[in-house]
Amino acid sequence: MNNMQQTDILIIGAGPSGAVAAGLLRKQGRQVLILEQQYFPRFSIGESLLPQSMAYLEEAGFLQDVVEAGFQYKNGAAFAKGDARTAFDFREKFSPGWGTTYQVQRADFDKVLADAAAKAGAEIRYGHAVLAVDVSGAKPCVTARDPEGREYQVQANFLLDASGFGRVLPRLLDLETPSDFPVRGALFTHIEDRIAPQEIDRNKILISVHPQQQDVWFWTIPFSNGRCSQGVVATPEYLARYQGTEVERLRAIIGETPSLLQVLRHAQWDTPGRSISGYAANVKSLWGQGFALLGNAGEFLDPVFSSGVTIAVKSASLAAQCLAQAADGQTVDWQKQYAEPLQAGVNTFRSFVQGWYEGGFQDIIFHEQHNPEIRRMIASILAGYAWDANNPYVAEPQRRLRVLQELCAPKPLAALAEAEAV
Repeated sequence: MNNMQQTDILIIGAGPSGAVAAGLLRKQGRQVLILEQQYFPRFSIGESLLPQSMAYLEEAGFLQDVVEAGFQYKNGAAFAKGDARTAFDFREKFSPGWGTTYQVQRADFDKVLADAAAKAGAEIRYGHAVLAVDVSGAKPCVTARDPEGREYQVQANFLLDASGFGRVLPRLLDLETPSDFPVRGALFTHIEDRIAPQEIDRNKILISVHPQQQDVWFWTIPFSNGRCSQGVVATPEYLARYQGTEVERLRAIIGETPSLLQVLRHAQWDTPGRSISGYAANVKSLWGQGFALLGNAGEFLDPVFSSGVTIAVKSASLAAQCLAQAADGQTVDWQKQYAEPLQAGVNTFRSFVQGWYEGGFQDIIFHEQHNPEIRRMIASILAGYAWDANNPYVAEPQRRLRVLQELCAPKPLAALAEAEAV
C-alpha cells in the first residue's frame, strides 16, 4: 500500500451517515473512499428508524436494498405510563412524505447500507483506523493504520467524519464541547420476547415510563424475527442503585414497572446486556476547512425519539448537496447551507426531548383529549419531520410546546374542587 494516497472524498466510518453520503456522492460521479475501523456486521444501538429517514435512503438509491432485507415494518409509536396508553400512527401526520419505516437490527441494517454503497462504487476499507488528521494544508490529510499495522496517508479534496460515537475529528481536532443535556445512561439487550400478538402492536416502538420516576423510561423495539431490543434510560445515579450484570439490573428496574413486566413476562433473556453512559455530545463547529461532521460525530441528544439515524442521513444529504455545488465551481457557505439547516431540525428535537424529561410533553401525549390537527403536527415531529417549517411546532417548537403543556398540565386538586363547586 502506497504511503501517500489520493482520493476525492474521504469518509471516516461506514455507518448510516457515511454509507448514505457515499451513495449520494457516487451518484454525482465522485470518487469515494471510506475508512471503517470495525468489521461489519457489528452491533450498534439506535434500532427504531423514523419515516423521514426513508426519503434519504431513497435519495441515495438504497431503498430496494432496505426493503428486500425483510426488516420489521413500523408505522408509529406507542406510549405507556401507569394505566395510561396512547399511540401515534405516523401515517396520520401533518407533513407530506413517508409515513412508515422499519425497526432494524443495526448490525444487519448498517451492513445493508454499506454493501449498497460499495455496490454503487465506493471503496470501503474495513479494519482501518484513523490515527491523525491534518487540515492545515490546502487539502485534508489523514494518517491511517491498516489491519496489518502498516501506516499510510490519504490526501482528499474533502473529508467527512461519519464515525458516530467514535467522534474521530472532534477528538483529533479538539472540537468537542460539553453537551448542555444532563448526563444519562442506558442498559439494554436483545431478547426472545415471546410477546402475545394482542399485547403490543409490533409495528410500533413501545415507550414505557417508570410509574414513579417520569425521567426513567424504557424502549421495547420488536424485530421481525420474534426478538426485540429492550432497554432503559435513566441518570447514572439511578442506574447505580441496582447491582449485578446489565441484564439483572435492567430486569430489576422493569420489575418496578407492572405494565412492561406484564408484556415481557414470557421473555427469554438469552443475550448479555450492554451499557452506555454520558452519550450526549456536542462540538464547537460542524465544519471547518476541508471537512464536515455528519450525524452523531457532531451532536447526539438522546435516544427517546429515535432521532439519531434520521439526523445522520439528513446530514449526509445536506453535505452531499454542498459538495455538488462546490464541484460546479460555486461558493459554498458551510455554516448557512449545512450547519444551520441541520441544527434547525436538531433544535426542534431538542425542545421535545427537554419537554419529555421535564414531564410537560408526557402530559401532552397522555392527555385524554387531543385536537386532531395538533395531534397530526406532533405525529410529524415523532416521525422525524423536524425540518418542515410549515409545521408550527417546527417553526416555534419551544413557544408552542410551552402553551400546549400549560393546557395539558394536570390540574391541582384545589383547582379541580373549585371547578366542581362551580
